[in-house]
Amino acid sequence: MNEQIIKEIAQNLNIKETQVSKTLKLLEEGNTIPFIARYRKEVTGNLDEEQIRKISEVYEYGQNLLKRKEDVIRLIDEKGLLTDELKVKIMQAAKLVEVEDLYRPYKEKKKTKATEAIKNGLEPLAKLIMSYPKEINFDKFLNENVKTKEDAIEGASYIIAEWTSDNASYRKYIRRYMYNNGKLVTKLKKNAIDENKTYEMYYDFTENIKYAKAYRIMAINRAEKEKVITVNLDMDDEHIINYLKEKIIKKESPYNYIIENAIKDSYKRLIKPSVEREIRSEITEKAEDEATKNFSLNLENLLMQPPMKGKMVLGFDPAYRTGCKLAVVDETGKMLDISVIYPHEPKCEKEKSKKILLDLIKKYKIDIIAIGNGTASRESEAFVADTIKEADHKVEYILVSEAGASVYSASKLAIEEYPDLHVEQRSAISIARRLQDPLSELVKIDPESIGVGMYQHDVAPKKLSDSLGFVVTKSVNNVGVNVNTASSSLLKYVSGLTKTNINKILKYRSDHGKFQNREEIKKLLTPKTYTQSIGFLRIPEGTNILDATSIHPESYDITLNLLKLLNLDLKNIGTEEFNKKLDIDIAEYAKKLNTDVYTLEDIIKSLQKPNRDPRDDMPKPLLKSDVLHLEDLKPGMKLQGTVRNVTPFGAFIDIGIKNDGLAHISKLTNKYIKHPSEVVSVGDIVDCYVDEIYPEKHKVSLSLIKPEDCQ
Repeated sequence: MNEQIIKEIAQNLNIKETQVSKTLKLLEEGNTIPFIARYRKEVTGNLDEEQIRKISEVYEYGQNLLKRKEDVIRLIDEKGLLTDELKVKIMQAAKLVEVEDLYRPYKEKKKTKATEAIKNGLEPLAKLIMSYPKEINFDKFLNENVKTKEDAIEGASYIIAEWTSDNASYRKYIRRYMYNNGKLVTKLKKNAIDENKTYEMYYDFTENIKYAKAYRIMAINRAEKEKVITVNLDMDDEHIINYLKEKIIKKESPYNYIIENAIKDSYKRLIKPSVEREIRSEITEKAEDEATKNFSLNLENLLMQPPMKGKMVLGFDPAYRTGCKLAVVDETGKMLDISVIYPHEPKCEKEKSKKILLDLIKKYKIDIIAIGNGTASRESEAFVADTIKEADHKVEYILVSEAGASVYSASKLAIEEYPDLHVEQRSAISIARRLQDPLSELVKIDPESIGVGMYQHDVAPKKLSDSLGFVVTKSVNNVGVNVNTASSSLLKYVSGLTKTNINKILKYRSDHGKFQNREEIKKLLTPKTYTQSIGFLRIPEGTNILDATSIHPESYDITLNLLKLLNLDLKNIGTEEFNKKLDIDIAEYAKKLNTDVYTLEDIIKSLQKPNRDPRDDMPKPLLKSDVLHLEDLKPGMKLQGTVRNVTPFGAFIDIGIKNDGLAHISKLTNKYIKHPSEVVSVGDIVDCYVDEIYPEKHKVSLSLIKPEDCQ
């Protein structure tokens, strides 16, 4: 391990060097991030998944940077041009771009104007001009390829321009100056097509590069790609050219005009376009990181929404011409009935549809109707709200995001699950199930297809899929998985499990029925895989009570010894008296049991709440029984809504009208915040106030600040 990289990581993350080195050792040994975060807290000093992942990523970048430095040093040395000073500069470079700048003068170049001039014997002339002579005899540089004095000057200028461009120090200054002082300027292209005026604000737009918002950069990049706008970086070119003149021209000479022209040419032809590309690339990368981070945060909050346990749910997939598909799903997620109704245009079979829906509600004692929020959702909501008034028991409904439901419905997995059903029918089942258990259902869908991102389709695919995959893995392992009911989609995110392992588990379940204890699973896995995964695989109602908890089998002896010390019986797990006796001095008992405080603390938490689901602490979905229309709204009106998406500029909140309302970042709190996620998360149930209504756009702006508290 590289000690310098470890030191830098520790400083950046504000943790100890030993935490970094020990974490890296665990990763090198093949331990997964969820396993390390949950079951090796005593080694890492209680680092969480995000910190462990950051250590892994930064160390990998550092290792790759170090390898490139070593390659560059070797390549320069092979040419006999390496100096001690250059070697030190390369080793001290903090970024890859700085290493490449230092390597640039020594790099094998493709055919350029300068390489042609050198080939024509003009390098000595360029060097002579740079020595600031009083007089030059140009005739001695003429040959069959350089026929005139002007040709000689032009060729020498190209060489001086390339030397200037290849100077790492100049490029570093210019890059920093452009970033700090330049402006991002966009203009509408001639004959551009932007029918919905999606990019209207960028038709004539200027912003400091340094302060450009991530979501604006993503929008500008997309508009440029769609040929709606042109994008330029505007800066004080004269300032940069004067800086280069001051750095390069050291003495008076009648030939300094050649150097000045070469500097201008170098900047405009070589340096500026190159550095502009680097800056565009850098700010795009930062914007992509921001978009990915934003999407990841929203996805995690969506996955961690609490399940609606023990409810009979009817999934309602709205449509016009093809009819609304209905799917009845029992408390365990099993599909019981499928139907289709046509309450909307063109058939308008309202009464017939109402009867079918009421019959299903009565027959299956439906508790909740989950309505997909796609085409015809608001009309379907009005129909459902009107119908349930006539039901023989209390029925509520909720609008559920159907993002990705159609993707899942047409997938190989859905076809295997329900081979005899149509795509739309499978979609209705998915809508019902994602209310019952969002995590178990949403893992079946490609994370990029779940609509809680911002410009996610413009982000580098690998970067996005790595980040979202990490979020899903983290969520699945935080919740834990019932090995007797989990689908292959859910099991694939369990720490350490491979496709082969999953197939073995599913085959065993199919051949032998439910697993009775973790020992049965042990027979199917290698010791390493078993260690990594078993703590996240739960067996409720098995032969060993501890197998239903998040306690790892490697800690079973500690657990049983603790219970013995406290004179407790596992039969009473979770009872009030049992939990009271577990209220102990953890440090004292950790010594008695020869363990660490982190492991003991987790054991106690698991014993006190053996079936604890971290999602239970999240706000429950907001159920409704009637419809709200835009016309019903008045400024200042108080409403309750569900946060559907969080972006850097605000939060989109479902208040029950056709379009989600937007609460701008400035309307979320009276305090200064950098990002809306400091105040709200996807899935939050919030009290909000109508700020402004835009009837012609069918939109409403909201505020989370009470009107009387507005300053």
